[in-house]
Amino acid sequence: MKKRYIPQPVDVSNVELPQDLQELIEELAENVHETWAQWRVRDGWSWGEQRNEALKLTPCLVPYDELPDKEKSYDRATVLATLKYVLSLGYKLHKR
Repeated sequence: MKKRYIPQPVDVSNVELPQDLQELIEELAENVHETWAQWRVRDGWSWGEQRNEALKLTPCLVPYDELPDKEKSYDRATVLATLKYVLSLGYKLHKR
């Protein structure tokens, strides 16, 4: 019997991101999607109207700006959690 997996990301709810990082969040979210899409294509996935694991089809194999907002929100959430985690570890983010 498989043990039930319970995700336990680090709690970063108390970490505030500087307002000037909002543009960076969107750029990183787009790159997260591009990276995900590249891996899917390498694994033999292609575009399809509905997700189908057996046929390796997904409607999300489109440019980021064509994704539904719900899908974009996953990428943004990943970026946001990652940036907050980086800051919680004591790193500083600054633009050159």
